[in-house]
Amino acid sequence: MFDFKGAIFDLDGTIIDSMNVWEKIDIEFLSKRNIDMPNDYMEKINIMSFEEAAKYTIERFNLKEKKENLIKEWNEMAIYEYSNNIRLKPNVKEYLEKLKENNIKIGLATASPKELYEPVLKNNRVYDYFDTFTTVEEVNQDKSYPDIYLQTAKKLGINPQDCVGFEDILTGVNTMKKIKFQVVGVYDKYSSNEVENMKKVCDKFIYNFKELL
Repeated sequence: MFDFKGAIFDLDGTIIDSMNVWEKIDIEFLSKRNIDMPNDYMEKINIMSFEEAAKYTIERFNLKEKKENLIKEWNEMAIYEYSNNIRLKPNVKEYLEKLKENNIKIGLATASPKELYEPVLKNNRVYDYFDTFTTVEEVNQDKSYPDIYLQTAKKLGINPQDCVGFEDILTGVNTMKKIKFQVVGVYDKYSSNEVENMKKVCDKFIYNFKELL
């Protein structure tokens, strides 16, 4: 049934419905500073660590603030949402259960820090399905580099060519493909403009995890 040994998932926009929360946070954050959110802002920062995103934001909008203060503000806004309100996308839990039943190892590769991924996965009762977790902060590179995916595969003890990766953005899909992952693209309305290009790269593209059950 499965021609892979490990499954590596992105978090935001792939297995959880969180991108609307980040849009809300970004709009509120920038509006406090009398800045309208540019159309490309979310797309630019959603592959970055908080550290990278803070540096980028300060430089782009010429803010006279410290990175640490931006990160603290984002964290405080996000932790509440991730701990209470954000839900899994439909049929994600059922698919994770199916993987575990077939002895497939499962890893998370995310730009979100532990303070966010841990409560949202626990709140949705899927934390224990994961064998390992890796963040872009840990590898010190965003998802345009393969480090996070290679590190997650290494932690699982599985060769990249025996892994399947799940991502909702073209950057992640392209990076995984370069390191010989099998790639499943996942639809998210916040990256819908990338769908056709993702379909050209992915081994499979899904709109709902039910398609994999």
